[in-house]
Amino acid sequence: MGKKKVIKQTEAQVLKESDTLEKTMTKVSGKGGGSRKIEQGKVFINATYNNTLITVTNKGGDVIAWVSAGSLGFAGPKKATPFAASKAVAALVEKLRKVGLNEIEVVVKGVGSGRDSAIRSFANQGFNIVSVKDVTPIPHNGPRAKKPRRI
Repeated sequence: MGKKKVIKQTEAQVLKESDTLEKTMTKVSGKGGGSRKIEQGKVFINATYNNTLITVTNKGGDVIAWVSAGSLGFAGPKKATPFAASKAVAALVEKLRKVGLNEIEVVVKGVGSGRDSAIRSFANQGFNIVSVKDVTPIPHNGPRAKKPRRI
């Protein structure tokens, strides 16, 4: 079909990202001088038919890091595959190694094919998964139906 487009980060982007993580760490740790490690957090997985978005927050809800399959260079229908979701988790784990996160609560939303793959990838990366919660919205009755057609 064609070559897969994978975006490589330059050193400037890596430095900028690490500065952002350090600022988040100092913001979380408060006015204490040193950066404190975050040990517990929440992982939000939004798996749609078109993409898979993964966001990691601390207990207070402050975003630590996020990644999507589209931001890694996957395009079109490849963004919603389980492979893209597992690669997104791998990229996110690289960001989280600096923070020291080890216990996570997983919140899954959506019906995409990347949801199970993302959870398995977090387990394989050595995270202690405390709970898995599904918050996919389910319509109970929906809007009012159209009137029947008369012929």
